[in-house]
Amino acid sequence: MGLRERLRAGLTRSREALSEVFYMGGEVDEGFWEDLEDRLVMGDMGAEVAMGVTDDLREQAARENLTTAPRLRRALAERLAREFCVPERDPFEDLPSCVVFVGINGAGKTTTVGKLAGVARREGTSCLIGGADTFRAAAIEQLQVWGERSGTEVVTRERGADPASVCYDVIERAEREGTQLVLVDTAGRLHSSPELMRELAKVVGVTRRRSSTPVSVVLVIDATTGQNGLAQAKEFNDALDLDGIVVTKLDGTAKGGIAVAISHNLSLPIYRIGVGEGIDDLQAFDALEFSRALVGDGEGI
Repeated sequence: MGLRERLRAGLTRSREALSEVFYMGGEVDEGFWEDLEDRLVMGDMGAEVAMGVTDDLREQAARENLTTAPRLRRALAERLAREFCVPERDPFEDLPSCVVFVGINGAGKTTTVGKLAGVARREGTSCLIGGADTFRAAAIEQLQVWGERSGTEVVTRERGADPASVCYDVIERAEREGTQLVLVDTAGRLHSSPELMRELAKVVGVTRRRSSTPVSVVLVIDATTGQNGLAQAKEFNDALDLDGIVVTKLDGTAKGGIAVAISHNLSLPIYRIGVGEGIDDLQAFDALEFSRALVGDGEGI
């Protein structure tokens, strides 16, 4: 299965929830536009995006006489793609680079780090993993399993050690050895806990000051959390000045529109999306391809 097919398969539930509006007969009437707006909201894109996209599409449909479902799907996909923030650089390809992953427990940070290390290894990019989650009992062991799978060394310290010191160690090692990509896994933090967020801000601050290569702070968001994911992203962005996001578990939700909402509301680029469990199911984000898969552009009715 190719990348496009995996993306479409992963977004099946989100696409089915949205696509029912296109199974219509007769004219594109007021009821169609109301239904479309409602479904965009229910897909967790948020009222602002839903209204703006629907209004623009309605005007385009009148102007260009868009009356068939395939043409409307195509126009909708193209319009949604414009809601996403365009990244200035890809921290996983514009090397050398250091990426610090943050997010709440269970969002998929460690798995994302492991998969990206595997991709780097396969592409011939030298990589080090920093295990800065020194609090969770199984965190280091889980990272080491991923390190073994990908052939990537994990730099860490004993449980309970200062996570900022781990960041310092891995960056020092990377600079000494000329490593192209550093991936740092941090402990899960509740976005609603100011104390924990201050601790994480210290880790990020140390990393930014110590690294001579560009540092990107990337939030990993579980798509199944829906609008709560947007609330998380706002808190993390306020505390850490995020550079971008990774959205995971899009294959497990009918609300894939949360990716649109987060990127639009916070002006943050999406670097990668997860649409399955396999290593190849963590994909580089393409706004138009994502939007096409989300609305079913290219599918027959």
